[in-house]
Amino acid sequence: MAIRVLIVDDEEPVRRLLSKELKRKGYETDTAEDGSAALHKIRKTNYDIVLLDIVMPGLDGLALMKKVKADPASPAIIVLTGRATVDTAVEAMKNGAYDYLTKPYKLEELVIIINRAYEQRRLSIENTLLQQELSRKERPDKFIGKSQHYSQLLMMINKIAPTDSTVLILGESGTGKELVANHIWKKSKRNKNPFIALNCSTFSETLMESELFGHEKGAFTNAYKVKHGLVEAASEGTLFLDEIGEMPIGLQAKLLRFLDDGEFRRVGGNKMMNADVRVIAATNKNLQEAIEKNQFREDLYYRLNVINLEIPPLRERREDIVPLSEYFLNKYTRKFMKSVKGFDKNAVVKFLEYEWPGNVRELENIIERAVILSESERIGADDISIPDVQHGSVDEKAGLSLQEMEKEHILKVLREAGGNQTQASRVLGIDRKTLYLKIKKYNIQV
Repeated sequence: MAIRVLIVDDEEPVRRLLSKELKRKGYETDTAEDGSAALHKIRKTNYDIVLLDIVMPGLDGLALMKKVKADPASPAIIVLTGRATVDTAVEAMKNGAYDYLTKPYKLEELVIIINRAYEQRRLSIENTLLQQELSRKERPDKFIGKSQHYSQLLMMINKIAPTDSTVLILGESGTGKELVANHIWKKSKRNKNPFIALNCSTFSETLMESELFGHEKGAFTNAYKVKHGLVEAASEGTLFLDEIGEMPIGLQAKLLRFLDDGEFRRVGGNKMMNADVRVIAATNKNLQEAIEKNQFREDLYYRLNVINLEIPPLRERREDIVPLSEYFLNKYTRKFMKSVKGFDKNAVVKFLEYEWPGNVRELENIIERAVILSESERIGADDISIPDVQHGSVDEKAGLSLQEMEKEHILKVLREAGGNQTQASRVLGIDRKTLYLKIKKYNIQV
C-alpha cells in the first residue's frame, strides 16, 4: 500500500508541483490550501505523512499541529519552511514534528525524510498496539453485552465453571459457543491445563476417531508412527467438541464410554488407556430431532446434557448489538491501524433493525470489512454491507437521537408482539421490569 501524503501549502504552484513529483515516486498524495482545509481532510482520511508549511493565512502550521498531534494516531508531520522561519520550524519540532526542511530543498532529501518518518510512525503504532494487547491479555477476558440474556448466561457460567460437570452448549451458528466454552475453562480449576477444540464436522469417522483418541503405528494406511489424540493432549484440561451433532453414530458409543469411565483405546490398539478430561460439547442442531431420526444416541445426549446452556441469537438480545459493535470497532481499528472513531446514527439504526442471521460472527465480519474500507472518522450506513432494513429507512431516522431511536425500536417490537410485554421484553433482551420503566420513561401508550 502506498504511503499517503497530505501537502499543506497556501501556494497552489508549490502544491501542484510537489504532488506531481511525489506521485512519480509512488506516493499517494492529496493537497490542502490552508490549515482549516487540512484539518478537515485529516479528520476524514487516514494520512501517513503531512508536509506542512508554517506561514499560512487563517489557521497556520503551528496551530494546526497542536490540533492534529492531540490524536495518538495522528500522521507524522514534516515542516517545509523558508529560511526566515527556521526558529519557527524548530518550535514545531518541539511540538511533535518529525523533521523540517528549508526551502528550496532537494526532492531526494525529502523522500528520505518521508520514508524515515513513515517507518518511525509505523513502529510507534505497532509498539502502542503491542502494549495495548499485553495490557488486554493481563486482564481477565470478559463477555461484551448488557442484555438480560447476557447477564443470565454470565451468571450460569460463574456457577458451573468450578465444577467438572459435562456441559452442552446450544445455539445458532455464530452465536459464540466456543467463546462460552473457553470462558468456562478460564473460570475453572483446570485453567492451568490445556483447552483443546475439535470440530466434529471436519473429519470422516476413522480420521475423527484417530484425531480424538489417537492411533498406533500401522493402524491404517499412512499411520507410520504412534499418534497421541486430543483426549491425551487435553489431559487434566478441557476438551471442547464443537458441532457434536455431526459426530458419526459409530464413534458416539466410544465417546459415551470415555465420558462414563474416562477410558479409551487408540485406533489399532488393544491397551485400555485413561485420561482426566472435562468435556464441553456444542451444537446448532436439534439433538432431540436427531435422536428420533437415529442420527444421535439418546444415552450420549443425556450424558452430555448434564448442564445445558442455550445462547440466544443476536436478534433476541438487541441490547448487546451496540456494545458488541463498539468492541469489534476498537479491535479492528487497532489491528489495521485506522483512526475510525465510531458509528454515525444511520449505522446504529441499521445495526439495530437488521435480523443478523449469522449472529455475532456476521456482525464482526461486517465491522472488520467496514473498518478496512473506511476513509473517514465515522462509519456510516453506506459503509455497512447488509441489506437495507425493512421497517422504515435509515434516512428517515438520521436526525434522531439515540433515545428517540430506542423509543422507536421499542414501539416497533411492541407492535409486532401485539402489545404483549412479556414477548416484547424477550425479543428486546430485557426483563419485564426494565421494559415497564422504558415504557413509562418514553410515555408509550400500550
